[in-house]
Amino acid sequence: MIGEDVDVGMTKSLQPGSLVPTLLLSMPQLVDPNFKQTVVLLCEHGEEGAFGLVLNRQTETPASSVVRLTPPVDGDNGLQLWIGGPVEPERGWILMGDEPLDAESVEVCDGLYLSTSPDLLRCLLVDRPPDRARLLTGYAGWGAGQLDEELAASAWLVADVQLDLIFDTAPADMWETAIRRLGADPSTLQMGRGVH
Repeated sequence: MIGEDVDVGMTKSLQPGSLVPTLLLSMPQLVDPNFKQTVVLLCEHGEEGAFGLVLNRQTETPASSVVRLTPPVDGDNGLQLWIGGPVEPERGWILMGDEPLDAESVEVCDGLYLSTSPDLLRCLLVDRPPDRARLLTGYAGWGAGQLDEELAASAWLVADVQLDLIFDTAPADMWETAIRRLGADPSTLQMGRGVH
């Protein structure tokens, strides 16, 4: 259940050839429903695989209805749940645009922090949640070499992390906005090896 994890479960990757931190933008032809028109924050990328969080899959589900903390949280303060990816959907992640005080977190990049702290989770559910905070369930994961193969097949575009895109752009507009910021029109993009 969300709320039971204590370990952040990732470290900032400094391996040669790592793309971290970056945004992965799915190509229009990627039809897997888990990744169709997604923006993924790549948090780990190395020889053993890759780990990321889908950023533009907001749900209508109140976070308070799925989080299990002891003692339980009463009421709903409006914090909604986001889908971070198809792997381990019961696992929760807190993504914040400000470094959390008194809570363990990992700095993904300047101005972006990731935590699994139950204390921070409780604060987000009880107090008025900050504008630049997301509670995500699940994650996107790739085995050794899998993401590199997908990148070589042009399944993903790579973009710099932009905090305004993550926190200030409507989820429904985030994918197209990110691609247009690269100077591309989503309707003209094609998958395949090499430059098109």
